[in-house]
Amino acid sequence: MLEQPGFGKRLRHLRQQQGISQVTLAGTEMSAAYLSRLESGSRRPTKRVVAYLAERLGIPVDGFEDGQLEDSLAEVVAIVAAMPERDLDTETATLLTESLDAAADETDDLTRWHAFAQLARVYEVLGDFRQERDALVSLNELSDKLGRAALQGRARLRLARCARDLGDVKAARDAVAEVLASSDARRMRISSADAVRARLLLVSCLAELGDLAEAARLADEVCRSLEGATGPLAAQAFWSAATVATRQGNDTRAVEHLMQAMAAIDSRDDLVLWMRLRMAGASLSLATDPPRVTDAEEFLTAAEPAMRLIGSPRHLQELRFLQAKLAFHQNRLDRTAELLAAGEDDKNLLSYRDQIRFDVLRSLVALRSGDRAALDRLREIASQVQAENMLDLAAEVWRTVAQNAI
Repeated sequence: MLEQPGFGKRLRHLRQQQGISQVTLAGTEMSAAYLSRLESGSRRPTKRVVAYLAERLGIPVDGFEDGQLEDSLAEVVAIVAAMPERDLDTETATLLTESLDAAADETDDLTRWHAFAQLARVYEVLGDFRQERDALVSLNELSDKLGRAALQGRARLRLARCARDLGDVKAARDAVAEVLASSDARRMRISSADAVRARLLLVSCLAELGDLAEAARLADEVCRSLEGATGPLAAQAFWSAATVATRQGNDTRAVEHLMQAMAAIDSRDDLVLWMRLRMAGASLSLATDPPRVTDAEEFLTAAEPAMRLIGSPRHLQELRFLQAKLAFHQNRLDRTAELLAAGEDDKNLLSYRDQIRFDVLRSLVALRSGDRAALDRLREIASQVQAENMLDLAAEVWRTVAQNAI
């Protein structure tokens, strides 16, 4: 039982199974660094350490024996599905991946479908969109193999959303349009709620590609269909309409829609969405001309308690970026640079659009600090986005170039 690396692998498995961190398991009697060395197999445990860890895990000492750790893939999927977003981490992804590999020839395809769905969820929360895409490709392959229309519809929508987050907006638009057409023709089944989400995803793609008139028409159509409704779906619909109005330059309409979104949901319904709407309010406030800096600060202050409670690494990075934008509009360049430096390593957690805006803001800070070469970097960013056919975002960056070229 005490031989390494077997003991370390079993220890890590048991800890991940219960969804607890190394710091939590280590408690006050050992360091997390020592626990990490145990799990990696570089340190051999003593009987006293084994007894302590068994007590912390709530298992008998012989629970570390090989035969006690053989969880089925279905059990691992159930464990991960029950975990809140803020507890999902790279170790969770490793647990799912290893379980999928171990059960490759022994598990039915439907269980594997659920496993890949959870794996994609973990990577989405982590902001690792490329790994999420790989998991979703496997999910779509299994959906086709199973031949179940409802699973195919759900998997294709998730892959389309991931493509949008990676910046491949044309592929996302075409995929979601195909899902909606197949649903209308009854070749693919999606729920009424997923049909609304699909249309909102299409709104996002159309706006990204510069077709703002069609995006606004479709967003208004969805909002009318939800008139008088409350809850997360209605909130998401009004939020989408607010985003399109912002890109059209109609700030009054954008604020109206965002207030409707906030009124449609209570924090008890969906605290994550409630928090993200406050962050959206801050973003909208900073995008108006002139920026409403005080309103943005109030929205971020309202979001911070929820962030401490349920924020995932991706949400924390989004908040940090908004705080950097706020500091910039407050002419606090040192604070802006400090926040951007703190977020540099986790920039990939942001959507493609916000990664571009991150780079733009960094160049603006350099420009204000006297680095005239930063203007050339802004032009390069604008050309890059234009080459990606994200015309609305490209126009936004070119406007920034023009405003700072004087």
